[in-house]
Amino acid sequence: MATVTPQTPDVAPTLPVADDTLYEVVDGQVVEKATMGAYEAELASLLVGYLITFARTHKLGRVVCEALFLIDRGRNLQRRPDVAFVSDARWPYNRSAPRTAAWDVIPDLAIEVNSPTNTGNEIIAKVDEYFRAGVQYVWVVYPNARTVYLYESPNQVKILQVGDTLDGAPLLPGFHLPLAALFEEQAE
Repeated sequence: MATVTPQTPDVAPTLPVADDTLYEVVDGQVVEKATMGAYEAELASLLVGYLITFARTHKLGRVVCEALFLIDRGRNLQRRPDVAFVSDARWPYNRSAPRTAAWDVIPDLAIEVNSPTNTGNEIIAKVDEYFRAGVQYVWVVYPNARTVYLYESPNQVKILQVGDTLDGAPLLPGFHLPLAALFEEQAE
């Protein structure tokens, strides 16, 4: 069960959250983020590896895992996508990420890996929030179905499955990842 701690608006939580607790802030309240399953964490790590190598090689921007983003200052909404890409256009490539709890930039791409602790409504709400904030693309990975939903808007989605290739264009032009490579370990 998620733990909720009230916070004052426009202030990132500091004291009431343990150093090792993953949390998000929704309408000014700290909400502990449920942990991912081991397999889902591995998929997120694989995506980080593929994307960070590509983005760094081409100097396109930064790829981060479980970073907290301030996506709506008015609502004090801070979300922590499982993986995110911030382009050089939004945060200069040669500028380090800030040393703050929440990064005050909207990622270009947010990736969520569906875990047994996620609900469908929760995923849909996050997709909607990301787009309202200005995220350009959202990918939702469904490990059990071995599919990736590529959202270009909250109501425009392309569904990829094993046999298809994930194409990073236009954000990551030239990035191609066959889903078979991502899901190769799940051959049961």
